[in-house]
Amino acid sequence: MSQRVSLLLGVHAHQPVGNFPDVLKDAHQRCYRPFLQILYRYPDFRFSVHFSGWLLDYLLQHFPDDMALLHQMVARRQVELFGAGDTEPVLAVIPNRDRIGQIDAFSRKLAIKFGQRPQGAWLTERVWESTVVPALANCGIRYVTVDDYHFLCAGKTPEELNGYFTTEEDAYKLDLFPISESLRYKIPFSPVEETIAYLESLTDRHSPNTHSAAVYFDDIEKFGIWPETYHWVYEQGWLEHFIQSVLASDKICTQHYSEYHASERTRGIVYLPTVSYIEMNEWTLPAHSANIYAELLQQAKTSGWYEHKKAFIRGGIWKNFFSRYAESNWMHKRMLGLSARLAELPAQQRTSEMQQKLYESQANDAYWHGMFGGLYLPHLRRAIYNAMVELEALLDTCAPRPSYFTEDTDLDGVEEAYLQNGVLQAVLKLDDFASICELDAYQLKHNFGDTLRVQWEHYYQKIQAGQPDSSGDAVNGIASAHDRISYKHEINAEDIVADDHPRGLFVDRLNGMFIAYRSVAAALENNHFQSENTNYPIHKHVLLDQNRLQVAYHFTAKLAHKFSTEINLAMPSCDGIGGRYIYQGKILGGFGELLELADMTEIILDDDTLGGSVVLKISHPVTLRAHPHFSVSQSESGFEKIMQATALLLEWPVTTQELIITLEINAR
Repeated sequence: MSQRVSLLLGVHAHQPVGNFPDVLKDAHQRCYRPFLQILYRYPDFRFSVHFSGWLLDYLLQHFPDDMALLHQMVARRQVELFGAGDTEPVLAVIPNRDRIGQIDAFSRKLAIKFGQRPQGAWLTERVWESTVVPALANCGIRYVTVDDYHFLCAGKTPEELNGYFTTEEDAYKLDLFPISESLRYKIPFSPVEETIAYLESLTDRHSPNTHSAAVYFDDIEKFGIWPETYHWVYEQGWLEHFIQSVLASDKICTQHYSEYHASERTRGIVYLPTVSYIEMNEWTLPAHSANIYAELLQQAKTSGWYEHKKAFIRGGIWKNFFSRYAESNWMHKRMLGLSARLAELPAQQRTSEMQQKLYESQANDAYWHGMFGGLYLPHLRRAIYNAMVELEALLDTCAPRPSYFTEDTDLDGVEEAYLQNGVLQAVLKLDDFASICELDAYQLKHNFGDTLRVQWEHYYQKIQAGQPDSSGDAVNGIASAHDRISYKHEINAEDIVADDHPRGLFVDRLNGMFIAYRSVAAALENNHFQSENTNYPIHKHVLLDQNRLQVAYHFTAKLAHKFSTEINLAMPSCDGIGGRYIYQGKILGGFGELLELADMTEIILDDDTLGGSVVLKISHPVTLRAHPHFSVSQSESGFEKIMQATALLLEWPVTTQELIITLEINAR
């Protein structure tokens, strides 16, 4: 009888910090619960699992009976638990001290809750940089899983990838298992018989004195949450049939990674390039480059040489998201600054609450965008800012900052001016727009400047081409979400036109022309700006007064022109039922509706999700035109429009010498 192939099957379960409770409950009902219940019935089927820390805490609190099943499977040695950073950060983009803190926090959590400290770790989005090796090794992690693609990029052949390899960095050692791309696309999408036949064929790949492994580690959400998978995996019985077929095969045995690691020797030393899974190569590129890359891949596939040479067609790296999206870069650099401030505090002043808020701000989901929402989802960005604003307030109580300072936070060559008074913080971008890019209310733990501009995405060409709804039906089994084209909302050409200005607060125009400002150096601390492209100077002053932000405009001449300013506000209820405009004591509608008022001097934006309101006051009557600002992105449900901000356009004729706009922010 030929030697059996070891199936090392692992699943990764994750939900973003700040995700909606209904989403979490639905994910559990359609995926986590049925998966665990079915596996529990087969104690001989060994597998590995990673639940991200925030999700694990939620499941332990809300679904203790199902988590008890997991605990029993760990106790009877059916399950091996994998570690990671506690809040699912991309380890490569956070400081080393935080890598160690995050990994150790989660490992301790698993040891306390389940009695097993992990030897293996899941790398978020399988992002590999060798700089993460020391932190992992320092925390007792002996091996991680990365894509077989990573190894192909290092020059390995597919035939060699039937075990684990060893790498090192700064004298720290770590072993690496190559996840099979073939298995990722077969499980659970291909018919069971086809998947089993593939696994059994791997018995022919044994090298002398070695035992072959079939390595699988992928998102558990593919078992019930991805389109059509609940029906396929559970109702049609794919998962149970697969388990039974594996256990019945005389050519396959299931093992834990730890068992295989203990019984087999390394296949040798390897040094992997900075890379993630193959789809990420395209997602990280700017749209124009991503289109070129996609065309090149299609040419390679059509010509028949893609599979053999794909490792040498490489796109971008994960950190490119920071250069692609200014909003992601801003969040990341703000997080790094807060991490540094926390690290500088004397040990006796640091608290577990501060540490937790920092870790929450490092959760990966809101920092990037690939096939699904990510950065495009306001509630995910809001969770990051909630944590950062709360942490900043805690740090300020221990190490107060000046009320005014400037720095180039996001490293784009343009400085920002910070004004803060302990109640509010306004951050002005000192470029031509002289607009506010961040407005924090510390009591509400909210950034009203958390908006997202529209920029061209590489997949917009599918919308442009008018490609119809398509489920991407597979010949056998079901189609992967990667192959689908569908529309959640109707998308028009004007919906995907890129913005020509930042979606900040107080973006000014004169007769529709953007006003270019320069700082008046002698009065920089007063945030005084003067226009450069108008016939007569226009002066703009920004100041904070308790819970009020004031922007004053001074006109040196009466002009036969109309002046306007655009205020984009991130209101947490977006176009949901929790937000409303209140004018003269009456509710006029929600933030998702169009609104126009003439001769207006005051209006209230009230928000249940925020737990507060913004009172907009103007010293002279203006015309208000308000509309929801939407972006278009891909999601599991197809192309969709997502409200990013409430856009308020205030317009008035230049007939007065001064006009003052006040935003008063109140908590309930």
